[in-house]
Amino acid sequence: MIKYLSILQKNLVWAIPVSMILGLIGGGFLFDAHPLKQLIIPITFLMVYPMMATLNIRSIFKGRDTKLQIITQIINFILIPLIVYCLGKIFFTGDAQKFGLWAVGLFLIGVLPASGMTISWTGFAKGNKEAATKMLVFGLIIGAMAAPVYTKVFMGATVEVDMLHMFRQICLFVFLPLLAGVSTQAYIRKRHGNEAWTNKYKPKFPPFSALGVTLIAFVAMSLKAKNIIANPADLITIMIPLVVFYLTSYILLSIIGRLFFKREDAIAMVFGVVMRDLSIALAIAMTAFGKEGSTIALLISLAYVIQIQSAAWYIKLVPMIFKEEDVNTEQIQAGAET
Repeated sequence: MIKYLSILQKNLVWAIPVSMILGLIGGGFLFDAHPLKQLIIPITFLMVYPMMATLNIRSIFKGRDTKLQIITQIINFILIPLIVYCLGKIFFTGDAQKFGLWAVGLFLIGVLPASGMTISWTGFAKGNKEAATKMLVFGLIIGAMAAPVYTKVFMGATVEVDMLHMFRQICLFVFLPLLAGVSTQAYIRKRHGNEAWTNKYKPKFPPFSALGVTLIAFVAMSLKAKNIIANPADLITIMIPLVVFYLTSYILLSIIGRLFFKREDAIAMVFGVVMRDLSIALAIAMTAFGKEGSTIALLISLAYVIQIQSAAWYIKLVPMIFKEEDVNTEQIQAGAET
C-alpha cells in the first residue's frame, strides 16, 4: 500500500486535478454527494497528522535566523491578508451569496499559512529546510490564534463568523494532530531509536497525507459539482484572482529574497509564504460556516491546482532567480571580512 501511496505523493501535480474531475463527474451525475460531508473531519486528520508526525520540533531552537523568521511571519500575517482582502474586493463584487463567500475563501487562504508542503518544496529547490520547518511551526501557531480574529474583523460583514466555534475547529485540525504527531514521533524514537525513525518509520507518513489531499479535493468538488455544471463560468471567475494572488506572491517574495537573504534562506521564505495551508482552510470552510461552507470550499479546492502547479514551475525557475554565484559572492565577502 505504501508503494502505491508514494507514487501518488510523487504525482500530486496530476493526482489532484484528476481527483477533482472525478468528483465533478461523480457528484454531478453518479451519486448524491451530500453524505460525503461527514468524511471531512477524518480525511482532514488523515492529511494533517502525518505532516505533524514528521515535524522536527527541535529544529525551532537551532540556528540564528531571527531576521528571516520575523520577516516571513510579517509577510504571512500582515502583507498577505491585505493582498487577499484587496483581491476579494476587486474581483468578487457580485452577489454576496456567491461572490462574497468566494472572497471569504480567498481570505481564509491568506490567513492560514505554511502547509506541510513548505518543507518538501523547499527541499526540492535546495533551500534551507531547517528554516522552512520553523516557518511552518510558527505559522501554524500564529495562524491558529489569528485566523478567527482576522476573519471576524475583515469578513464579518460578509458571513457570520462564530470566533469561538472557528477556534475550536482550528484546535481540532491543528493542535490535536500536532499533539498526536509529536507524541507518535517521541514514542517511536524512544522505542526504536533515532536511526530507525529517520530511515524506516518517518518516510511512511507523508504518503498518507498525499492520500488525504486527493480525497478532500474529491469530496469538495463532489459537493459543489451540480452548481459547477450549472454555472461553468464560475470556475474562470474564481481562477483569475487565484492566479493573480500566486503570481503576485512569487514576484514579490523573489524580489525580497534576492535583496535581503542568501539563496537557501530566500527559497525557504518563498515557499514558507506561498504554500498556504489549504487543507486546514478547506476543513474550516466545510465545518465552521454551515451550509455556506461548500461555496467557500470551492475556491479553496481550486487553489490546490494552482498552488501545486505553480510550485512545480517555480522550482524550474529557481536557478535563474537565485543564482549559485550569489551564494559564492556572499561567502567570499564573509571570508574577506573575517
